[in-house]
Amino acid sequence: MHAEAVSSVADLEKILALQKMYLKGANSSEEEKDQGFLTVEHDLDTLKKMHSADPSIIVKDNGVLAGYALTMPPSCRNLIPVLFPMFESLDGVTHRGKPVSTHDYYVMGQICVAKAYRGKGIFDLLYQGHKNIYQDKYDLLVTEVSLRNQRSYRAHERVGFLTLHEYKDETDEWALMAWDWRA
Repeated sequence: MHAEAVSSVADLEKILALQKMYLKGANSSEEEKDQGFLTVEHDLDTLKKMHSADPSIIVKDNGVLAGYALTMPPSCRNLIPVLFPMFESLDGVTHRGKPVSTHDYYVMGQICVAKAYRGKGIFDLLYQGHKNIYQDKYDLLVTEVSLRNQRSYRAHERVGFLTLHEYKDETDEWALMAWDWRA
């Protein structure tokens, strides 16, 4: 298995099918606490717009989608209203002495690994795919992780993300994290 850029609408449809399986509320609270969950539900039109700006990264196993990691450049910030608070927070957060918004950065729009593929390195493979494809274009990869989703938080730290800022909005408490490819 290897990480690759999304190359078709069929890939985007597979992303949406996998996403539905792990949205918050789709599984028991015990499983969500142990395995994590997804907060934002996308639609095909939104994914097409995000993909046309910068393709997302996927890992397949003989045609089966093992995981995905959505690419969301700042030009897509108005596509998903529930993410407005994150982008507004980014406007006021600094990294290396200057506002994040002045760095060349993009946001990890969402990352998900199918349950059957967890613990097999897919999460790291997805992020390495992002770095391989986008490190010459961007300085930072930024994400926000629910502080209740400790599995995801710890996994992001393991990859190399550092917490820049924590905040609370009407939906949750969040950690804004960045992986600095220039450090």
